[in-house]
Amino acid sequence: MCARCLLLSAFCLLLSAFCLLLSAFCCLPFAVCYPLLVRFNHGTTMEFTVAITGASGSIYAQRTLRHLAASGVVERINLIMSEAARTVAKVELGVDLTGADAGTINRWLGLSGDSRLIHLHRLDNVAARPASGSHPQEGMVIVPCSMGTLGAIASGAGTNLIHRAADVTLKENRRLVIVPRETPYNAIHLENMLRLSHAGAHIIPASPGFYHRPQTIEDLVDHLVFRILDHLGVPHSRSTQWRGLQEQPGELKGARED
Repeated sequence: MCARCLLLSAFCLLLSAFCLLLSAFCCLPFAVCYPLLVRFNHGTTMEFTVAITGASGSIYAQRTLRHLAASGVVERINLIMSEAARTVAKVELGVDLTGADAGTINRWLGLSGDSRLIHLHRLDNVAARPASGSHPQEGMVIVPCSMGTLGAIASGAGTNLIHRAADVTLKENRRLVIVPRETPYNAIHLENMLRLSHAGAHIIPASPGFYHRPQTIEDLVDHLVFRILDHLGVPHSRSTQWRGLQEQPGELKGARED
């Protein structure tokens, strides 16, 4: 056989092997096929959707919005609130957001009354910007996230703008951060979280740490909020960031968790 034929045969074998590998990769189970994140380059400004549902933990939503506003890199926040979220905010924070407009939301967050950062959308307005994948933004956070909202998104059977915006975020391979607040979790809750994690969502339960020695409720809440901002790619204070222990290795014996 001539040298040219040998080279051609070798090339065909390599091509066949590559095709087999490609086919095998495409047939991997969905659970291990994680989508790549799509990041938009807006220079120094970013846009996010923030959804607040009726789970307990309104202060997590309030602090998340405040820190997004203070980050200096967020130029627009699309805010969506369920009716249950407004009720919980009144019970937990003593603030009446029933029928709230942009000015009321600004005052709640400590922003100037004429601030254009927050854009409030009705829950039933499925024609709003976050409902379309053609509208570019960096991602979405649902904080806190009720188990009903979690289940609706996991099933793909959405009925409102929160569900639709989350579905769009997933299908566009953007960052979706979900902050469930429930205890204890039943098997259905855990399965829904696993399903959304497989779809590319970041599941960050409302479980703050204590190693930064919080002195106030805000200190405790901010630990979790800063972890949310980490996953959104938004800069923030490093006050709750773990910096490692300074002791010698021998002094750490027995201090590690099993």
